[in-house]
Amino acid sequence: MGAMTAGTSPSPTERRETPHRSGFACFVGRPNAGKSTLTNALVGTKVAITSNRPQTTRHTVRGIVHRPDAQLVLVDTPGLHKPRTLLGERLNDVVRTTWAEVDVIGFCLPADQKLGPGDRYIATELAGIKKTPKVAIVTKTDLVEPQQLAQQLIAIDRLGKELGIEWAEIVPVSAVGDQQVDLLADLLVPLLPEGPTLYAEGDLTDEPEQVMVAELIREAALEGVRDELPHSIAVVVEEMLPREGRPADRPLLDIHANLYIERPSQKGIIIGPKGRRLKDVGTKSRKHIEALLGTPVFLDLHVKVAKDWQRDPKQLRKLGF
Repeated sequence: MGAMTAGTSPSPTERRETPHRSGFACFVGRPNAGKSTLTNALVGTKVAITSNRPQTTRHTVRGIVHRPDAQLVLVDTPGLHKPRTLLGERLNDVVRTTWAEVDVIGFCLPADQKLGPGDRYIATELAGIKKTPKVAIVTKTDLVEPQQLAQQLIAIDRLGKELGIEWAEIVPVSAVGDQQVDLLADLLVPLLPEGPTLYAEGDLTDEPEQVMVAELIREAALEGVRDELPHSIAVVVEEMLPREGRPADRPLLDIHANLYIERPSQKGIIIGPKGRRLKDVGTKSRKHIEALLGTPVFLDLHVKVAKDWQRDPKQLRKLGF
């Protein structure tokens, strides 16, 4: 056989050096630790819903980071917290199962807040999951001076030693200022197993569209009433149907959705004076839904009462939890 000319194809050693990796990562951390913002920064588009309240990410929304050498699938688990309701307990079970199944766990700790009991509670749970590599991610670094950041890094290192967690990495990032988000991906990728791509290039999330639409409506509904109704809104998309008889170049998607609240007294809060709030919710969420689905949407929203749904197993099942 003649000698191979340079540049025709990589030599076997080069090929071996960069195997394709693919796998799952999840970000954990107390509420408002910057998990969803980080997911969005890595994926480059809005997938998980961001909120400064705990427990808004109800479903495992996955963002997918496509790179030439790897595919990183981000699994967004609900926050882990001390359960007060049946919903809380069920969410915590989901969290633990997810943690045991992913390839790497990113523990998000905001740079601007001292480590507290909430962080310790999660870290203690993490210490119990032995096999999965854990990366400590210090978020919101744009909000602090270098000295405060250094103290936080030392505190995290100490927390790991105390609980017997060996951090695979400790990485400072600012998703807002885009600082080091790529570096974070560079550090997470080597922790993934070798394997083929799991999702097609165009996919950003594999969450069923109906669930994502429900999340967008719920996010819009919570805006402005979070203090009065923090978790007592559930959204169920009853149906999504293309409108019949529309020309092919002007499709319209009819979406019928119900917003469930726990008590009749909450109905007025959601609907607002002369129905203005509900109309607002429709307008806001419709924009996001159209961007997500890439098609014009007619959104039909109704508010219904499902008494104390957070504590009732039957209702929880019906509402998809």
